Parts: sequence; structure tokens; C-alpha cells
Amino acid sequence: MPASRTGAPAFTVLPEPSELPEPLPEPGVDGLRLETVLGALSDPLRLTIVRKLLLESEDVDHSCGWFGLDRPKSSLTHHFKALREAGITRQRQYGLERRSRVRVEDLDARFPGLLDLVASWSPQG
Repeated sequence: MPASRTGAPAFTVLPEPSELPEPLPEPGVDGLRLETVLGALSDPLRLTIVRKLLLESEDVDHSCGWFGLDRPKSSLTHHFKALREAGITRQRQYGLERRSRVRVEDLDARFPGLLDLVASWSPQG
């Protein structure tokens, strides 16, 4: 379903299959804090990760290799953890691999329009 309401690029929320691993610890919807979410999104790499998940998702969850980021694994682990702990993404453990997705429904419920802004952001390059 398109989630754009403000002229931003539309993004699709894929339904979650019933047999997914449990998510890693994350804040509940009521625990999402705007200053924490904005702090996590203030990093251009994390903003790029979230935007790519919104606009280019091919599956429910994506591994860090899917993003094609040329960064050390330890750096990427830090960024993905920051997004999860801020409540922006949900991560699940698949064997040795962690995969991520944006918590679209939760973020839209707490901060309507925020993800539309993220989707419409253009990285400077």
C-alpha cells in the first residue's frame, strides 16, 4: 500500500509472513521518542539506509550486504544497532545474519509524515 500522503515518493509496506524469527529488543510504540528518532536519522548513512529500505525493499527483511555499502562490518553493525535502538528499524536474527526493515506502521502512528520526509530526501553526492 502506498504510504505517501505529502507528495513524497510512495513506498510499499510488505506484509510480514507469519513464520518470522522474533524481533531483537526494540522500544515499544509508546516508547518512541522524536528526539531519539531524529538523532538517529541525523547521520547521513543511517538516513540513506532507511530511505533505501523504504523505496527499494524487495523482501520483508534485508541483510546489511543488500545495501551495497562500502564500510567495515563493525561500522555497519553500529549504524544498524542505532536505528534499531531508536525504534526506526526492526531487526531479526536469521542464523548468523541480522536483517532489517523499517517500522513503518509504528513510526506513522507516532510521527505522521516523518517517513514521507525521509523518502523524499535526496543524498548529496
